Amino acid sequence: MGLSEILASVDREIALLQQARALLSGTIAPAPKKKVGRPRKIVAAPKTKKAAKVAPAAKPAKKKKRNLSPEGRARIAEAVKRRWAAQKAAAAK
Repeated sequence: MGLSEILASVDREIALLQQARALLSGTIAPAPKKKVGRPRKIVAAPKTKKAAKVAPAAKPAKKKKRNLSPEGRARIAEAVKRRWAAQKAAAAK
């Protein structure tokens, strides 16, 4: 269980305890604020010791950043300049 999952679990428990306290004391507890965005995926803790020894799922490998060579950059810049010149010539007609 990751740190963020543990913190989320503790926050949920705190909210439940605050609601229970409000019910017992007779006061109305403020509704818990909903978080904006997509809820995080919660992974259940393993139920047996044997399952705990199994390695967690590997994180997907990040894609390697693709770099453009200076020659490639120059070719693209030249092509863009030719395209702009053609558009400018067409607009001037």
